[in-house]
Amino acid sequence: MAGVPSTKPYLIRAIQEWCLDQGFTPYLAVTVTSRTKVPRDYVKDGQIVLNLGPEATHQLMMGNDFITFSARFNGVAQALSIPIDNISAIYARENGQGMAFEVVAEETGTAGDKSASVEEESSVPPVTPPKSHLTRVK
Repeated sequence: MAGVPSTKPYLIRAIQEWCLDQGFTPYLAVTVTSRTKVPRDYVKDGQIVLNLGPEATHQLMMGNDFITFSARFNGVAQALSIPIDNISAIYARENGQGMAFEVVAEETGTAGDKSASVEEESSVPPVTPPKSHLTRVK
């Protein structure tokens, strides 16, 4: 159906809101490509995992095409821009519940299929759950 917007950004916003309502920490798993603006020092195997909690982000904007915010990495504020198409999962750090998405590869060379993690300076280390722990939210 041409012209019908994707449900993906709406589902991402819903899971993030659910996490916050439940007192959980929302984590975003991202496949990094040339369109992804993140600190490259924290990318491993073409992936990065980011804390989307209010204590870890500043000026968080969750649009239909991009998620943008500022976060600190080793004490240095960085501006991030994440294309919605590059998001492979959003889940609660505490229990792994969330939603996984297929990422359509736009390029090769900077993206990989293996997960890695990074955490903002004031939080506990991230826990990347196996995909089997991600549950469908109905």
